[in-house]
Amino acid sequence: MWRGVARRVLRRGGAGSHRAASGAAVAQLRRRLESELEDIRGAGTWKSERVIASRQGPHVQLAGGGGGILNFCANNYLGLSSHPEVIRAAVEALEKFGAGLSSVRFICGTQSIHKDLEEKITRFHHREDAILYASCFDANAGIFETLLTAEDAVLSDELNHASIVDGIRLCKANKYRYKHVDMQDLEAKLQDAQRYRLRLVATDGAFSMDGDIAPLREMCQLAQKYDALVFIDDCHGTGFLGPNGRGTDELLGVMDKVTIVNSTLGKALGGAAGGYTTGPKPLIDLLRQRSRPYLFSNSLPPPVVACASKALDLLMESNAIAQSMTAKTQRFRSKMTAAGFTISGKDHPICPVMLGDARLAAVMAEDMLKRGIYVIGFSYPVVPKGKARIRVQISAVHSNEDIDRCVEAFTEVGRKHGALP
Repeated sequence: MWRGVARRVLRRGGAGSHRAASGAAVAQLRRRLESELEDIRGAGTWKSERVIASRQGPHVQLAGGGGGILNFCANNYLGLSSHPEVIRAAVEALEKFGAGLSSVRFICGTQSIHKDLEEKITRFHHREDAILYASCFDANAGIFETLLTAEDAVLSDELNHASIVDGIRLCKANKYRYKHVDMQDLEAKLQDAQRYRLRLVATDGAFSMDGDIAPLREMCQLAQKYDALVFIDDCHGTGFLGPNGRGTDELLGVMDKVTIVNSTLGKALGGAAGGYTTGPKPLIDLLRQRSRPYLFSNSLPPPVVACASKALDLLMESNAIAQSMTAKTQRFRSKMTAAGFTISGKDHPICPVMLGDARLAAVMAEDMLKRGIYVIGFSYPVVPKGKARIRVQISAVHSNEDIDRCVEAFTEVGRKHGALP
């Protein structure tokens, strides 16, 4: 009997000791995290999330009564996020196909609409096949590990999106990083990579923080010279760059020379969610067999699939929406430059207003909101230290009056904070 009592006492004591140790560990973790968070606040790089209480669009309402706000920070390039036909397609898909599949694709998560959308993406990009993902981040996480081994090499622009960087980290290929859009540096690294079986050059088509476009013509020439393949992440080009909105490879006339395109359904193509890879059919077949984000993630929900499918229908019926972007982008860039601001990039609706100082970017963005203009300041670690900026994004559904009002607000706020003379 006494042995049983002793065992119970020891067990209770052991559990208490374990809880005490666990409590100490949690307390230590809290102190470390709170210190790190305070450092972020102290550096002026804290990112707050404003709550929108309306549909996405050029005019939004913020929670708490902030109505009539002009939105210049969405990736809603073509204004399709709230297009009535896109919304109607989502509602119809919800009623017909349900809210979701509760499954990955290869078990019981593939519906006819998934295959239809993949076929549309293939036709839109003039490729052989396509595969859907939950996001383009997932598509980038799946491509490099599946395609490349220790016998291969991958050459990546130093300013590539974080999802490309993380995807490359997952693979065993030999890794090169070339200077941003520097084709001489890329060539030197391609020469060094000749000893490997396969060479894959990976780049953003359009760079989201700077609004500049990869020199794909020169890149494809180098790829041909050194027997390499070209991969682009075209999230900030698909739907509106090029004569028919096919993206940066169409814009620069190299659609037949870029081997693989990864892109998103969550920006110009309806703005809901989802991503994809399109390219050679054997590659797509291999991704279906081995790409971990594809194999272990639920299928895209039917309403999301329907949104993107309808957006592609609208684009393939007419390029008028995509073409309307050019004049509006040029209007904003020219007026801001005339006011004295430095705008990074060229001819892209991403228009970074370069300010340098993180605090200045943050306070100017706050003052812009007080004037009814919703923009966001970007600073380290999203962009390099000393290169803080307010990123403005032009949409096809912005009016000329919207753009002029934004420029006027920037000019007032810039003078107030010393960003302009």
